[in-house]
Amino acid sequence: MSPSFDVLIIGSGASGLSLALRLADHCRVAVVSKVALSEGSTIYAQGGISAVLDARDSVESHIQDTLVAGAGLCDPEIVRLVVERGKTSIDWLQQRGVPFTEVENDQGASELHLTREGGHTHRRVVHAADATGRAVETSLERHARAHPNIQLFEHHNTIDLITTRKLGDASDQRVVGAYVLDTRRQRVLTFRARLVALATGGASKVYLYTSNPDVCTGDGIAMAWRAGARVMNMEFIQFHPTCLFHPESRSFLISEAVRGEGGRLLLPDGSPFLSRFDPRAELAPRDIVARAIDYEMKRLGIDCVYLDITHKPADFVRSHFPTIYAHCLSLNIDITRSPIPVVPAAHYTCGGVATDRHARTDIPGLYAIGEVACTGLHGANRMASNSLLECLVFAEQAAHHMLAALPATQPPAELPAWDESRVTDSDEEVVVAHNWDEVRRFMWDYVGIVRTNKRLERALRRVELLKQEISDYYGHFRVTSDLLELRNLVIVAELIIRSALARHESRGLHFTLDHPKPDDTHAPLNTVLRPSDFAGREG
Repeated sequence: MSPSFDVLIIGSGASGLSLALRLADHCRVAVVSKVALSEGSTIYAQGGISAVLDARDSVESHIQDTLVAGAGLCDPEIVRLVVERGKTSIDWLQQRGVPFTEVENDQGASELHLTREGGHTHRRVVHAADATGRAVETSLERHARAHPNIQLFEHHNTIDLITTRKLGDASDQRVVGAYVLDTRRQRVLTFRARLVALATGGASKVYLYTSNPDVCTGDGIAMAWRAGARVMNMEFIQFHPTCLFHPESRSFLISEAVRGEGGRLLLPDGSPFLSRFDPRAELAPRDIVARAIDYEMKRLGIDCVYLDITHKPADFVRSHFPTIYAHCLSLNIDITRSPIPVVPAAHYTCGGVATDRHARTDIPGLYAIGEVACTGLHGANRMASNSLLECLVFAEQAAHHMLAALPATQPPAELPAWDESRVTDSDEEVVVAHNWDEVRRFMWDYVGIVRTNKRLERALRRVELLKQEISDYYGHFRVTSDLLELRNLVIVAELIIRSALARHESRGLHFTLDHPKPDDTHAPLNTVLRPSDFAGREG
């Protein structure tokens, strides 16, 4: 008999583990993690969590900053919901032992140190030195491993959601479980659940250069799409302005907080340039900074620009950015003496599976939280350090709704096992490797920081051919993690391209040379794609 749980959570970062811990005193929870719990995106988050904790700051100021960064697409009610939960979210993490950085105040007492990042008008970013994600993830993981009602399934890659429609019952569409590949034993398991939550993170691995770990392949977005859920605003991919540029270091992020604490971006000749693009210079939102760097790199034909914080005292730099300092020093870059070579890289997926204020998707019984979801918080551009806050708030929102829904939700009956009777082991793994590389390269070249209709149409033609090729391959050979991720990547790539083609303006993170200005008459403001609208959906 297949294992059955009250709630199945797919993903094990801050959102997934927070949800599990909020539920576990009341029901049986399974957490499925594609890799080890400690290898998702959360652990790489350096900057911090934004929350109003200073008397000189205000909830209204944080709301306004978020709305400005979101370039007109934020849902004001969702923004208020998230911002107003900032302090209680930080309190909840502190109660679970997250060791946030503290300083001594004027009265000699300890208080949380607050830093400032791009787009914020006040210091409101709580952090654990420059490794906040690691501190949050390890603390939540410790509690999850100790809870008797949480069962953890590491190295389990979810293949697809199981819905009543897929089982042939179109009269009562709801999610009832998932097929999951145990990657260590290479066997497919069937999980039954009364409710399912996607907490799978974003999709930045669809680009050649990214700050994200290898697991960020858009799995939850693709699974929800195949199941029939809407996705929203997928054209808004945030490119972090400052990823370390070094041949021996891949995907290492240089935190926004370096600029927040006075770091300056320089051209190779040592001259600053950001003030020519925005009066806020280094404290401008990420989309503006990333486009400015991209423009200068193309204009000058240079490989990178430089982030300089050498004018700050060496002890200040080492104490505020110990992880960045140590990593760069291991590459013979002493950031107290030399500027850091940096380039933009795909960083955060602002769009995703459309959800409501309770984290519900279109499909009954299916929730989505964290980067996989499009809640309305970020709009056209995420403001720095709002993402971990969103994870915490919507984990709480989802938990409240799930616990209320569980008494009226019957456990699903036994589900059919995964059928491998008509497939064989692949003898052409090179196809997967080649297609994986091709998707990421044309997405970087044609659907990157600056876009045109011609580039987008070229990318769409390529993705349509690849999608068919991958679908044929999937239908003939046994599943592997690489194949599952490629299958998801190509769907996410298509969703990004189609969303970008549908937006005939430049706004936030979507910048096109064919329509370089915002158009407030552009309707609808949100780009919503429905699987039923075109033939991009798989069964």
